[in-house]
Amino acid sequence: MTGQHSDTVEQERAAESVPPAQSASATASRKIEVGTAAFVRTNCALFAAGFATFALLYCVQPLMPLFSETFHVNAAGASLALSLTTGLLAVSLLVAGVLSETWGRKPMMVAALFLSAALTALSAVLPHWHTFLMTRAVMGIALSGLPAVAMAYVGEEMDARSLGTAMGLYVGGTGLGGMAGRLLTGVMTDLWGWRAAVMTMAVLAALSAVVLSRCLPASRHFVRRPPHFAPLARTYAVQLRDRMLPWLFAEGFLLMGAFVTVYNYVGYRLVAPPFSLSQTKIGLIFAVYLCGIFSSAWIGSLSGWLGRQKLLPATLGLMLLGTVLTRASSLPVIIVGIAVLTVGFFGSHSVASAWVGARAPVGKAQASSMYLFAYYAGSSVVGSLGGVFWSAGGWSGVTWMTGSLLVVAIVIALRLRATA
Repeated sequence: MTGQHSDTVEQERAAESVPPAQSASATASRKIEVGTAAFVRTNCALFAAGFATFALLYCVQPLMPLFSETFHVNAAGASLALSLTTGLLAVSLLVAGVLSETWGRKPMMVAALFLSAALTALSAVLPHWHTFLMTRAVMGIALSGLPAVAMAYVGEEMDARSLGTAMGLYVGGTGLGGMAGRLLTGVMTDLWGWRAAVMTMAVLAALSAVVLSRCLPASRHFVRRPPHFAPLARTYAVQLRDRMLPWLFAEGFLLMGAFVTVYNYVGYRLVAPPFSLSQTKIGLIFAVYLCGIFSSAWIGSLSGWLGRQKLLPATLGLMLLGTVLTRASSLPVIIVGIAVLTVGFFGSHSVASAWVGARAPVGKAQASSMYLFAYYAGSSVVGSLGGVFWSAGGWSGVTWMTGSLLVVAIVIALRLRATA
């Protein structure tokens, strides 16, 4: 068994360093296609990685009202449990892609996920609010080795006709992780406390890291390079001068900022009268994430038929509709609104992220990093800003802010449609 494992490791290391084929047709023939065993293995691995990423990031989201009560911090202060993680994740993503050029796509993703699981386990046993925040912040740096690299891996290894489906399935994994992070955390908090809930998320992430390590094929279209940060800056400059990429980056900021703000503060509304829901019931509402799981893969494949330029305004319109519905005084209508918002968000993210990979002719990892920098910056900046609007205007203030952001996002999407 040991010899077989060593052979496998050596084969994967060798495969990571294989230069691209000289013939374009030969290169294309080695791309991973829908219907193959490699496609199934790859998407199982990436689904698990997406699951763990969002479970670790967002397991603290339903706990924010509890943090406010326990540690005597306001809504904006409690949001730092998420905003610090996503903020440092956003900044770290700018260099994570270039480091993966040296370390390899798969090794970096696996290491990032194992380390993030360990830091989450540590945060669950730390006694003080500030040390908990510090661990969450460091986890944002560690986790940066996964999202941008995963997108670059998909862009490099997947056949063009399979790209939308693969990205949709990866985003679907993030949907399941987001749902599990919120739902399980809520249920376990009512039963055994929030520390046990966070520790459970750490264990699930470690198991996902094992799946990623065992199932993800080694890169075949990756060329190992030393880290050069000057060329990285030039690559970013080229991408920022592109006529479409900066607008796609802006879409990531806006759609994620609006989405995470609704999820951050809807719990404050639902634990208060007239709803007075428990953590378990609030967690169960987040089962609407299942809508995001199924819609992301479907919309991802649909983009190859209808075109990204048509789908993006439509999915952003769904987000706006869902936001408006959450203003209702009826709990069932609010739940429907959250579901519609979730479908629109995962559809928008699936379309926009695949569009970035397809648009960038070179530096796909860097383009993915820039998109995700904007994406998680939206989560951090807008997510915390929403606490100010909540304190000033309640739920009406939150939805006016997020609705305005989504109107801007739709205008940008229409501009992208005209430019494409």
